[in-house]
Amino acid sequence: MHRKNNIVLTLKKTIASSLFVAHFVLTSCQPNSQSTSSMSNVDFTNDLIHESSPYLLQHAHNPVNWMPWGEKALQKAKDENKPMLISIGYSACHWCHVMEHESFEDTAVAKIMNEHFVCIKVDREERPDIDQVYMDAVQLMTGRGGWPLNCFALPNGRPFFGGTYFPKEQWVNVLTSVNETFISDPAKVNEYATKLTEGINQMDEMPVQPVPAEFSDEAVDAAVGRWKKQFDTAEGGAQGAPKFPLPNNYLFLLQYATTEDDAEVRKQVLLTLDKMAFGGIYDQIGGGFARYSTDDIWKAPHFEKMLYDNGQLLSLYSEAYKTTKKPLYKQVIEETSQFIKRELNAKDGAFYSALDADSEGEEGKFYVWSLEEIKDLSGDDFDLIKEYYNVNRNGLWEHGNYILLRDRSDSEIADKFSLSEDELHQKIELFKQKAMAVRGNRIRPGLDDKTLTSWNAMTSKGLVDAFIATNNKEHLVLAKSNLDFLLKQQVKKDGSLYHSYKNDKSSINAYLEDYAHLIDALIRYYEATFEIEYLDKANSLAQFVVENFNQNDAGFFYFKSSADDRLVAQKAEITDNVIPASNSVLATCLFKLGQLYENEEFISITKTMAASIEPNFSRYPAGYSQWMSLMLYLSEPYYEIAIVGEECEEKRDALLQHYLPKALICGGKDAGKLPILQNRKVQGKTLIYVCQSGACKLPVSEIDAALELID
Repeated sequence: MHRKNNIVLTLKKTIASSLFVAHFVLTSCQPNSQSTSSMSNVDFTNDLIHESSPYLLQHAHNPVNWMPWGEKALQKAKDENKPMLISIGYSACHWCHVMEHESFEDTAVAKIMNEHFVCIKVDREERPDIDQVYMDAVQLMTGRGGWPLNCFALPNGRPFFGGTYFPKEQWVNVLTSVNETFISDPAKVNEYATKLTEGINQMDEMPVQPVPAEFSDEAVDAAVGRWKKQFDTAEGGAQGAPKFPLPNNYLFLLQYATTEDDAEVRKQVLLTLDKMAFGGIYDQIGGGFARYSTDDIWKAPHFEKMLYDNGQLLSLYSEAYKTTKKPLYKQVIEETSQFIKRELNAKDGAFYSALDADSEGEEGKFYVWSLEEIKDLSGDDFDLIKEYYNVNRNGLWEHGNYILLRDRSDSEIADKFSLSEDELHQKIELFKQKAMAVRGNRIRPGLDDKTLTSWNAMTSKGLVDAFIATNNKEHLVLAKSNLDFLLKQQVKKDGSLYHSYKNDKSSINAYLEDYAHLIDALIRYYEATFEIEYLDKANSLAQFVVENFNQNDAGFFYFKSSADDRLVAQKAEITDNVIPASNSVLATCLFKLGQLYENEEFISITKTMAASIEPNFSRYPAGYSQWMSLMLYLSEPYYEIAIVGEECEEKRDALLQHYLPKALICGGKDAGKLPILQNRKVQGKTLIYVCQSGACKLPVSEIDAALELID
């Protein structure tokens, strides 16, 4: 990692010394204003009109001569010897809209862009591979990232300058400065682009570590110890603002708290889940979570609602409900599932990607309420609703509107108003129904109606987890419908996957994230149903990855398959973020499949990856939560629980009701073909075998007895 730090230092010195005089644009990219569009967008049409991405289509009538990423745009840059302006965003991105209105719809700004640059628009959700390269470039140059991402590159694709959101005046200065420097000092620009590209390629490099004979959890303990210092023990989450849900962080911390009997960590996880469920980040009327909170109390969300957040949060609240049986968590599960079904579910079983933050050109307008509206909806229960949802200074937001949020339990509110909790719930439910009816007549936020394999898969897994936790079969039906859609529509004849689906057409060769999350969802669906064909499909997809995605020296798989065209940098997604890294998810899946199918190659790959990543845990604990979860599997007892016999489903369902963070469940009425199930069938009995790496203890027939063996 020292090489990376040296490169970053060199790059910053280069920027400061000679590349651009307009250094202020690197440090002044925080959104600070909004302006109205200076022209109508109906007079222009560019090459994006032929795309299916909702984000690209949003820009199809800009006066900027946008082109989609592809050979045509790359060749144009080479033929005309112009730098490429690669602008990356996504349809639900509020500040992407702001920059479009301020700059990309302005004919004077567009004229500068068209004259001096080949302008390329990229949907980061369709092309995360492109986003990774140029995001890394901007983060190396500026120490920060985000969307919209605007990066300038040589005609060969090598980046040399960039940033995120630029107000209009700064953007014009940037365009002018970049063009002048590109013309006046091409040698300097080329030198810098070469160094920057070298830095991007080295960002994912890690020293190869020997695989130990036995793994230890010492590095995990040390990382959690450091992580605790960053806990916000008053409001949950991490200290400071903004606050992101980061489900994989809290799934790991819940596992750690349980397996290591750490009361402090457990308290922090449950505090975080309570605060999120009570906050404005959670849609108190319609269910589902916004992408993040702009403050440190979970009050004011950035109002876009992303499929990937809500799918993962289903898993998180489901696991927490199993270990607490807290009614609030079950409510969140049911309402979030209903939100997905109601607003993001297509007729063919696919899930759409996102809802915009804006409606009618105003952020959050669809979700907030005026005092008069709340009074009308509440009727005689206004005082109760006012108290319940903080219709006061706490809930007051912008323009006299209120964000509905909670700060007290149902029992406290019921006591204050001399109601039973059942009576309180009836009144709150009536208010919600009326509010939903009113909201249904509002102009809705924009819908990103493309379907992404990875996001759909993690949502299916969340729905399976919701079914396991609540025994509500509606969740499993929805998950099965989605998984069947993915297996039918997104799997090619050669066994590879597509990444995207829109307008009845599958497109874009899948990335490692698509394989990893679909494999993960299929394994979880098998655990809940014992339908072996889904597990077999997971196994075949894993084998495809091993055969078709190259690995670097440390054992990590590259994000793109060996069949794909290479960009200027070859990336391996390693660090967990809002979504866990594709490598950490895949490594976990290979470990589980290796146990079930007795595949030593899969297990060996997992151990190689885990050994290489372990030294990074304490450096940035929140960025390695999925990896640390895997490390607990490797360093402590991990159980395969095999249930064989006529009553296997009943015993499976009963066992799954318990929180078992280090166990994998398999079984069937007959032995089937999994190696671990062979010779387990005893006529007339249903037996539970608790095993470790295929070695099983004496079978038992009762759930309590099996749990004792696990403990």
